[in-house]
Amino acid sequence: MTTGALILAFNNEHTDYVGMAAWSADRIRRHLDIPVAVITDCTDPERLAKFDRVITADPVSGGSRYFDDYRETVTWYNAGRVDAYQLTPWDQTLLLDADYVVCSPTLKILLDRSQEFMCHRTASDIACSFDFSRLNYFGAHNMPMWWATVMMFRRGNTAQYIFDSMTMVQQNWKHYRDLYHITGSQYRNDYALSIALGIVSGHTLKVNKIPWNLETVLPDYALTQIDTDEFEVRYSDQGRLYKIDWREMDFHAMGKKHLGDIIASAG
Repeated sequence: MTTGALILAFNNEHTDYVGMAAWSADRIRRHLDIPVAVITDCTDPERLAKFDRVITADPVSGGSRYFDDYRETVTWYNAGRVDAYQLTPWDQTLLLDADYVVCSPTLKILLDRSQEFMCHRTASDIACSFDFSRLNYFGAHNMPMWWATVMMFRRGNTAQYIFDSMTMVQQNWKHYRDLYHITGSQYRNDYALSIALGIVSGHTLKVNKIPWNLETVLPDYALTQIDTDEFEVRYSDQGRLYKIDWREMDFHAMGKKHLGDIIASAG
């Protein structure tokens, strides 16, 4: 059985997701010792040299999104994630966002589990300043959010049903947005995954979850790199400035600008 990581990378007007994914690929191989494939529309061999496999695809926009760190609304090419099951070259896939930073071997735990599909049920603020409880639910009925940032899946009926259901939700987004009373028109993979898991589980919400929180750096936190696997954020809370750093702990950088600056300075 082949095992590898998979990252989608489609640049927009502000963020170099291909460069971000290449930087992440080095970290994934170092900590997890697995090959890395990328799904992208980039055709520059030099920029793609870090990847073990390259799958060419067209970018699919999920709409526009306001990014706090850029203070601008940018195009968000996130809607192609539903094709990951069909496009992955691996039998067992660790599907990661390009802005998920691997700093430890922790994700190996998922690759050793017997479950066919796993993802995060809850996210949390790495600085313990922001209460994520509201974001861990969605819609007027407070449905549980399942985060699409990290997914582990193996080829089989369960994983295929989940991705097929995500595709159905995406193709009928207005219907599902109205059904779940989701404010705003923007398509999100987290919503599609959460709705799909409800459908596939028979609305029992019995889903195999990753047994730890998705640690998250908020967009308005100033993120810097201290050492190879050590990072720091600075943030303001009620007029006071705070700083926190951590070592060898994976995290999701919701703000793309600061992570992009770290990668640019390393290159």
